[in-house]
Amino acid sequence: MLDTLYSQLGLLPAVLIGVFAFWKGGEPERFAMGAWVLGWMAAMLLQPDGHLYVGFQWPLFLLDLAMLAVFVGLAWRYRRSWPVWAAACQLVVLTAHVAFPLAKAASMEAFYTVLNLAGYGILIAIGVGTFWAWQDRRAAGLE
Repeated sequence: MLDTLYSQLGLLPAVLIGVFAFWKGGEPERFAMGAWVLGWMAAMLLQPDGHLYVGFQWPLFLLDLAMLAVFVGLAWRYRRSWPVWAAACQLVVLTAHVAFPLAKAASMEAFYTVLNLAGYGILIAIGVGTFWAWQDRRAAGLE
């Protein structure tokens, strides 16, 4: 996965947002980032090697469904808006899992582009949520 400069640069925002979330985030931001990191590592283990397309990928679909449940649970439990945005981006990922095998004209490059952009959307939501949580604590004089 990290054998090219492009993949290393693509992971850089995740590392930066992860450090920021664990350093300045509250409990939901840390939990979400921890779940995202675990999900990313699990996806690296579950995705098939050497094939561009091997049909519907049930393990990855179930992993993405679990990630959606994490974000929905965070939105339900905490009064913050960023988990709703993260859940929306995760729902785009699940929709892509279902839609692209059904669309004969769609390319796998388009599928991976949707997954990557939605993943960055989730990272942005976590980063913005971390910033807001940090600023709320600073405004309350807790930091």
